[in-house]
Amino acid sequence: MCRWMAYSGEPILAEELLFRPVHSLIDQSLHSRLGVETTNGDGFGIGWYGEGPVPAVFKSIDPAWNDRNLREISRQIRTPLLFAHIRASTGTPVQRSNCHPFRYDRWLWMHNGAIAGFHDLKRDMMLAVDPSLYAEIEGSTDSEALFHLALTYGLAEDPPSAVARAIGFVEDLARRHGVADPLQMTVATSDGESIWIFRYSSERRTRSLFYSTDIAQLRRLHPELEVLYRLGTGTRFVVSEPLRDLTGAWNEVPESSYAVLHPGEQQILPLRPVEPG
Repeated sequence: MCRWMAYSGEPILAEELLFRPVHSLIDQSLHSRLGVETTNGDGFGIGWYGEGPVPAVFKSIDPAWNDRNLREISRQIRTPLLFAHIRASTGTPVQRSNCHPFRYDRWLWMHNGAIAGFHDLKRDMMLAVDPSLYAEIEGSTDSEALFHLALTYGLAEDPPSAVARAIGFVEDLARRHGVADPLQMTVATSDGESIWIFRYSSERRTRSLFYSTDIAQLRRLHPELEVLYRLGTGTRFVVSEPLRDLTGAWNEVPESSYAVLHPGEQQILPLRPVEPG
């Protein structure tokens, strides 16, 4: 499967986030410790907010560790909110349109996981997407289909409710097709102001997901680390696996839960699927 990272805080160079940490996302693309695969080399993508409400995206089918363009642009992108994703395909082609994050209007979305039996469920999932959104689907992944289901169910108005309804729809559809435990997901989505994160699987054994401890507290725990003083007090990271081994730095997102991250704060709540009808 995949690895991903989300950052929110004071504007910072993307290079500081992608390349500088000891176990950076670039390092994880070759040496993942908690993922299903050690190597995540089926493309990558970054999405960031800058001028205006609509985010920019940069994607490539090259492995993240071997893309010179990523190194070049990361030295020039300064952003308060960044999504980054390294892909390990679960069966769909390695092509740019299948790389995360996905974008619609001001929204970004990225996913680690899979929908079991997607080949059998895909037609009904696509038919459930609002016709006004269908033409925006560029690739062939279950991740992008799930994103457009969430958009259909009102992601822009109420992200937790929209994702809960999308989950409920997929699980109900899977039952009708005889597919057991269909959903495995950690998801991040953003409108440029807040980040919503979701950790859920139908069998309640979801892939790893962590959020960072308050920076002020980390400075008290590790006053010797100069890097902590380069980060603003409102900094928040969400990661598939920690960016470095640092006592007290990382907190596991609970199973079957979601959180909304605002600058300097987070609120974690239970995530319960909402079945159709």
